Amino acid sequence: MASRRNLKKGISYVMGELFTETVTFRNYIPGIDPEKADAVLGKILAAHEDFIMRISHTEPGNVKGYYKKFGEDFHVIINEILQDMNNLKTAPTA
Repeated sequence: MASRRNLKKGISYVMGELFTETVTFRNYIPGIDPEKADAVLGKILAAHEDFIMRISHTEPGNVKGYYKKFGEDFHVIINEILQDMNNLKTAPTA
């Protein structure tokens, strides 16, 4: 198992990249809904805080199961964020 420190760095890196991409989309891609982008940014920040906090407070007695569930939850939230990023484009106006 990786050290907690390296795991925290990895999570911070992934969340930072998602945050940067969303800010780039919001500011430089025409047709992006800024309110939706702000909601995605908030979701990224909340997920980052949640996962860092969960690493700091590992469940005693079931460490392997805890980190397995942690990894599954992390993949689910990343996929949700990526789906939200794909849906940032506003509907075309007629």
